[in-house]
Amino acid sequence: MSTPSPQEEHYAERVYAGVLGKLIGVYLGRPVEGWPYADIQHRFGLVERYVSAELGLPLIVADDDISATFAFGRTVPDNAGEPPTAERAGRTWLNYIIEDRTILWWGGLGRSTEHTAYLNLRAGVPAPRSGSTEQNGSTLAEQIGAQIFNDAFALMLPGDPERAVALTRAAASVSHDGDALDAAALLAAMRSLAFGERDLGTLLDAGTLHIGSATVLRLVEDVRAHCGPHRHWREIRDWVDERYGYAHYPGPCHSLANLAMTLGALLGAGDDFARSVAIASSAGFDTDSNAGVVGCLNGVRLGLDALSGGPDLRTPVADRLLVVTADGGECVSDATLEADRIVAASALLAGGGLTDERPRFRFRYPGSVQGFTPCPHLGGDHTVLTNVSTPDGRALRVEHGGHVSTPVFLDPAERLTHFSTVASPTLYPGQRVVALVSAPGTGGAVRPYALYESAEGVVTRYGDELRAGSEPRRLAWEVPAVGNLVPFRFGLAVAEEQGAAVLVHELGWAGAPVRFGQSGILLGSIWDTTPPALRPWVSSAKHFEADFAVTYSVSHPGPGGVVTIGTRDWRDYTVASRLLFSLHDTAGLVVRARGHRRFHAGVFTGGDRVALVREHDGTRTVLAERPFPYDRDRTYDVRLGCAGTELALTVDGTRLLTAHTTEVLGGAAGFLIDTGTILADGFHVTGTPGTGHHHTPPRKAWA
Repeated sequence: MSTPSPQEEHYAERVYAGVLGKLIGVYLGRPVEGWPYADIQHRFGLVERYVSAELGLPLIVADDDISATFAFGRTVPDNAGEPPTAERAGRTWLNYIIEDRTILWWGGLGRSTEHTAYLNLRAGVPAPRSGSTEQNGSTLAEQIGAQIFNDAFALMLPGDPERAVALTRAAASVSHDGDALDAAALLAAMRSLAFGERDLGTLLDAGTLHIGSATVLRLVEDVRAHCGPHRHWREIRDWVDERYGYAHYPGPCHSLANLAMTLGALLGAGDDFARSVAIASSAGFDTDSNAGVVGCLNGVRLGLDALSGGPDLRTPVADRLLVVTADGGECVSDATLEADRIVAASALLAGGGLTDERPRFRFRYPGSVQGFTPCPHLGGDHTVLTNVSTPDGRALRVEHGGHVSTPVFLDPAERLTHFSTVASPTLYPGQRVVALVSAPGTGGAVRPYALYESAEGVVTRYGDELRAGSEPRRLAWEVPAVGNLVPFRFGLAVAEEQGAAVLVHELGWAGAPVRFGQSGILLGSIWDTTPPALRPWVSSAKHFEADFAVTYSVSHPGPGGVVTIGTRDWRDYTVASRLLFSLHDTAGLVVRARGHRRFHAGVFTGGDRVALVREHDGTRTVLAERPFPYDRDRTYDVRLGCAGTELALTVDGTRLLTAHTTEVLGGAAGFLIDTGTILADGFHVTGTPGTGHHHTPPRKAWA
């Protein structure tokens, strides 16, 4: 693995600060989003602390500002070697968005800008026409989304405002046009230049060079003339509302009203990070969006140390975020992972290739904990976690013993029924977790464990104890199966010994599970067709339910009903299920899914054929096919394997088809149904021996 240069490490740390700054801003402003300004002031005054707990809400929740930023940023790595055009950005939308469920505000055609653009894309209207004024009118085209969903692109292009603006405009034009694109361009240029320029006035001077609209230019000049740290933030807010508030613009959340408030917060706080996100969170308007934009820019501009000044806004977040898309295994994430992916995308834009493989957890940046906290389910309030420097990099230091853990799936203690949060676990039974741990000084004992959610409560399973010494030692543990359950947290139990401290240098897993599956009748009641065992699945099929006679029922009224479970770590494996066909055009098993419009499948079609296919952005290519008459309402034992470039389809013990593919990146497994219903009895994944699940766990950035 190559060692980053000091310049590369400085850039990467600033990206991490920008990502973390965005998270802090969103989580600060999210609980009061939509509140009248007067109500925010009456209840909280200046929102300079996280108020979610006071409102009975979890801090880490699904949010469109976060999901869109990091999902839409995949346009670059998903099209490596190709120019990241508006049309390709539109295809990225279609691949990762599940209609009416993920990322967007699903407010309706002609009301929600992004919903309208999505429906245009679905109808075959390509970007940028999908978001154009010509297609949708200026009111829809100039709402806020362009400036709040595209931070990642400028982070990929430090010190290159021209390319940052061009890429941001292309991505934002999927859904927006007009003044909204100029607002996004201004912020993109400032964000790109902030890697090397701290002065806000200089950034604004340079950013305005990328504005073509006289209306936007006048707004920026006006806000700069009237806002600054010499004025109280409430005076700034009132002035912005009077001159540029929502009453001046059509639509529910106009870009210019929020641009004015974003700039007011930046100028009013000066170089105080905490105050800047607090002002944006307290002023009304689109609180979480504006605070997220402010936090990202000031994270890059002011650096990581600035995020630790004032109230402690880092510890409660613990780097955590959710990216809710059709690629469910990428949902549970953290600021380090997303920063590393942006850095890897930056290398791609510079003409480089994929980055070296790395463990999932390596605590690369100062203060990074990657979701690890004292375990909320097993106690350990006395446990202290810190990120420390070591001769080989950085490590997570665990002091005073106890249980520490990080989420690998949605934690039931944080579940919100009114948020559409779909996800698959990042870790599964049958996968092998590998860690490097040490215990300088007196030594210490470490045991891995996993937590599972059952109907009766939380189930804990432990691995064997490892005695850690002064030199890093390898801890390895295969996650055990607990019926049809999946783990939602992985942790380490550190024995309490006098003066003991354990260092976790790196930790992760790779490859598909040695064995993982669900079987039997999941249905507990005919009135509950979505039992807990279905939660790890992500479905773009309209109806995915437990069945009264077999394990699953998958039904969709048109093409493209996909249901998946798994992660991008799953590369070489076999998936097996007993399939029974009802009405259908095409149905079968899916492997290596990265979203729901990029996958390979083994399918039955038309009642008389089987085929191996590749689906890529709505184009389905047949790799191999043969005649195979089959019957409805009869069960077939179906296996689909992928190993390297080879795909193989086996039915009732007979290999019917093999084919080769040029795409070998890993992805999730599941089911495909086009126009009809398929019933499936059981679902089993078996990792191919020697392909990653028995050795130290690499993780390829953006792979």
